[in-house]
Amino acid sequence: MKKVRTLARPVSLFLAIFMMVIFTPYQQVMARMISAETILDAGRVAESRAAVHAVLAREDVRQALVSQGIDVQEASARIDSLSDAEIIALADRMDQLPAAGSAVGAIVTATVVVFIVLLITDILGYTDVFPFVKKHY
Repeated sequence: MKKVRTLARPVSLFLAIFMMVIFTPYQQVMARMISAETILDAGRVAESRAAVHAVLAREDVRQALVSQGIDVQEASARIDSLSDAEIIALADRMDQLPAAGSAVGAIVTATVVVFIVLLITDILGYTDVFPFVKKHY
């Protein structure tokens, strides 16, 4: 019996260590293929972030943000939290976007203003543009 215990002691110690190694928590590693665009876009992402931060660093942009009640540090933090695809899209469109809004909004606003002016002048009897306005002669 003593001989069995002396032989079993190293084996039981090995099995105890082996069981601890097997049942310790571990994180799975996921390997997958990445596309060439991902590698190529890595440099483009850094350039896009730098370009957006450079625009944000301009004094006129900072004054415009502050005048609208936006904190410059919060805007910078939001830029840093954008995903890679979002920051690339923003940097690509930044030069194309007008400063005061979209051109569609300006066209719609101008059309509504012209319609209202013509409607008022038609109601007052100065013009005869709209057939649905009742004339009071």
